[in-house]
Amino acid sequence: MLTRRNFSVREMLGWTRRYILIFVILSVIPVILYSVFRWYWLHLPWLPIGLVGTALAFIISFKNNASYGRLWEARKIWGGIVNASRSFAIMVNDFITNEHATKTYSDQELFRIKKQLIMRHVAWMTSLRHALRAPKTWELSHVNKSDKEYMRNIKINERRYSLEEELEGYVTEEDKQYILSKTNKQTACINLQSKQLRDLKESKHIWEFSFLEMEQMMVELFTLQGQAERIKNFPYPRQFATLNRFFIWIFVALLPFGMMHEFDKIGQEVVALAQSWKPYPVGGYHHLIELIGQNFVWFTVPFSIIISWIFHTMERIGEVSENPFEGIANDVPITTMARGIEIDIRQMIGDNDAEIPKPIAEQKGIQM
Repeated sequence: MLTRRNFSVREMLGWTRRYILIFVILSVIPVILYSVFRWYWLHLPWLPIGLVGTALAFIISFKNNASYGRLWEARKIWGGIVNASRSFAIMVNDFITNEHATKTYSDQELFRIKKQLIMRHVAWMTSLRHALRAPKTWELSHVNKSDKEYMRNIKINERRYSLEEELEGYVTEEDKQYILSKTNKQTACINLQSKQLRDLKESKHIWEFSFLEMEQMMVELFTLQGQAERIKNFPYPRQFATLNRFFIWIFVALLPFGMMHEFDKIGQEVVALAQSWKPYPVGGYHHLIELIGQNFVWFTVPFSIIISWIFHTMERIGEVSENPFEGIANDVPITTMARGIEIDIRQMIGDNDAEIPKPIAEQKGIQM
């Protein structure tokens, strides 16, 4: 599940360019010491570094699988919210009637009650959005320079507006003050919903069995809310995340020391091959080949950068996927989804199209 178009090569390199510069420095310095200053003792055997790389590949794979699992579970939860919201709108539309009521309401009064319930449901999604977008100490995108730079011109509603501002027009002033006074504001919204449903049941505008169905829907919304809060409030275990980062940088730092001697040996073989061609007329190319062989150790730099970039970028992909509500490019687009749900359920009850907000526009191809 992607919330944006695919990364182009240019964007991917731009996102990781700060790290590429570090890889260049870490690979060039050992080669200069080895080749220019002739510190030929400055190398490590390739076998242990290769074993470290193999183990690291398994660790990164484990982390990425776990991170993707968290991301996919978050997407399924919000898919459940989509379905539950539509089901709730159908119940509001069809269960609230004058059929068994002791006091009948006009069509306008019934619509007002239905709209009040639907708008409060939107307020519940809004409160949940703000809770899920709240920064946590283990979330790194708001301090990581590459992520901050990439998201610099992206406007996130939960960061631009307060919950109080976004609730305006969706609930009454009394309800808003009640919601804002509670620690868990999304729970307060469902509590208000349940109280109004009970009042409608007591006035017999909702049949008793229909009331039970609607209360069950409140329980379903609580379940989905709790699942989303669990992912938000329980991070990917920090001991794995922190050790992963340390292991990556240890591997990146050691990598050129293991590659230099291997490339130097290949270079010596190239030089020997070029010298063996000297008695034969090969157009003088053996001089160029011999020069390449003498400097073959410098191939350590591009290969070290490429391998380091692959390992580090895979680790970074897992890192930015482990918190799916953080508010970056590939997170679950809860703002866009919540607006889509609002449009659907307000249209289902026949609300005025002129009053229904438009879908959230993409920013740089990203849905938020």
